[in-house]
Amino acid sequence: MPEAVIVSATRSPIGRAGKGSLVDVRPDDLAAQMVRAALDKIPQLDPTEIDDLMLGCGLPGGEQGFNMARVVSVLLGYDQLPGTTITRYCSSSLQTTRMALHAIKAGEGDVFISAGVEAVSRFAKGNSDSLDDTHNPVFADAEARTQATGEQGADEWVDPREFGKVPDVYIPMGQTAENLARAKGVSRDEMDEFGVRSQNLAEKAIADGFWAREITPVTTPSGTIVDADDGPRAGVTKEAVSGLKPVFRPDGRITAGNCCSLNDGAAALVIMSDVKAKQLGLTPLARVVSTGVSGLSPEIMGLGPVEASKQALKRAGLGVGDIDLVEINEAFAAQVIPSYQELGFPLEKVNVNGGAIAVGHPFGMTGARITNTLINSLQWHDKQFGLETMCVGGGQGMAMVLERLS
Repeated sequence: MPEAVIVSATRSPIGRAGKGSLVDVRPDDLAAQMVRAALDKIPQLDPTEIDDLMLGCGLPGGEQGFNMARVVSVLLGYDQLPGTTITRYCSSSLQTTRMALHAIKAGEGDVFISAGVEAVSRFAKGNSDSLDDTHNPVFADAEARTQATGEQGADEWVDPREFGKVPDVYIPMGQTAENLARAKGVSRDEMDEFGVRSQNLAEKAIADGFWAREITPVTTPSGTIVDADDGPRAGVTKEAVSGLKPVFRPDGRITAGNCCSLNDGAAALVIMSDVKAKQLGLTPLARVVSTGVSGLSPEIMGLGPVEASKQALKRAGLGVGDIDLVEINEAFAAQVIPSYQELGFPLEKVNVNGGAIAVGHPFGMTGARITNTLINSLQWHDKQFGLETMCVGGGQGMAMVLERLS
């Protein structure tokens, strides 16, 4: 059975939504620049040999609609290249990598592009995910239920299944983080400390040249060259972060200092069979060893990495001790902390160059961005096995085990 190997990987800088460096770049144009850059790294590959372009996008619609993957194929001049746009929210472009893995293992193709993009700055007003009148009426009483049962101010999260109600699949992500902080007893102080750690590690990694290794500069419509992430802040201190006000609840624990921002960005991978890579004389960056995906209550979706990671590790035949580095998407410190603790990973293996609290989380890009970062980090620290994992909106988790090959 062929192995699926990653032979090229790159990502754009990550811009702040609404006011950052990429606000003027359409998502399809941004994705096209990254796919082009990933292919340019492997000139041995004839583009006509690519079997499919699979593009992750958390919230398709507006400029991110009309099967954006196919739009990208045509923009690049590859009329023969089919394309599909996939959403699994925060893990959309990890899902596309999983699809490439499965297709290669099944013998249904040798070369695939796995890419991801999200341009929150360019969201169309009226996107279906933001409209209450598109919601299934089964969930209509969710907000009233939450207030009536005292969950907003309670010290513990109460599972709605316990009183005969379905969990709210439309719950805002910040509210899930508040629920999880209460359910797992994660304090504001712990979350602030983790947020500062992310910023400080990212600052050091920038100074060391780590992040620049995985970034392809983006050219905006005005001709400006963007070559660095907007998000990381120099000199962040616990004292400064501890003074920030809660964002989602008056008595809450989530602040701008311990959660990710809204962002724009794109990333791309070229994945092929090990047989094809050998034929082309390519040295693969990494092997996709295994993946996992899981579900749980949407109201505590942040714990999703736990079961998904257990699945991926079991399928890889590896234990926690075999994993050298872990990348857990930092949607919220409230979910990263209990996730790595329940999995049994020491903090010194987790997000060692900072994470999304510092660099950002463009939903559809994040899966492929973290793959870039994990490969980069395994090379940087001369390690072999890495785990990528994340929570997913709607109550899911996803994970992948990689083995560094070069």
